[in-house]
Amino acid sequence: MSPGRLSHYVQRFGRPQCRGFTLLELLLVLLLLGLMYGLAGPMLGSGSVGLEMKGAARQLAAGLRKARSIAITERREAALTIDVDARTFLVTGDPKTYSLPQRLDLGLFTAQSELVQEKTGNIRFFADGSSTGGRVTISAAEAKQTVDVDWMTGRVVVE
Repeated sequence: MSPGRLSHYVQRFGRPQCRGFTLLELLLVLLLLGLMYGLAGPMLGSGSVGLEMKGAARQLAAGLRKARSIAITERREAALTIDVDARTFLVTGDPKTYSLPQRLDLGLFTAQSELVQEKTGNIRFFADGSSTGGRVTISAAEAKQTVDVDWMTGRVVVE
């Protein structure tokens, strides 16, 4: 740009100003970012407990459905055995022991005859698809999921 043009530009548009941020503005932005970061952690953490709870409920429901399927297809009794303290379960005919997250609380409501120990019990399925029935509750803080088994039909429902 020639000197003549530059003077014309300055006269027409005024003197170009270079402005930056003040120290106060930068500190305010950093403070707001720190507050947002501090609040985001607990909010995301509570969401992961909810996801764990839903995942555990689905895992239990899948195990119960598997036990029912084994009972019907093999024409013999099959059971899902839950250890509430260890937060594990296993299915008749499946050598694998399934684990649930340790920070979740489990509760088992089943027939008295299906209690193996104080904190261990079965939900049993019969060859016709029926069951002894029962309910497994999975909870954390105030949130709760239930997995219900209808005794007459053996139907498994996650609520």
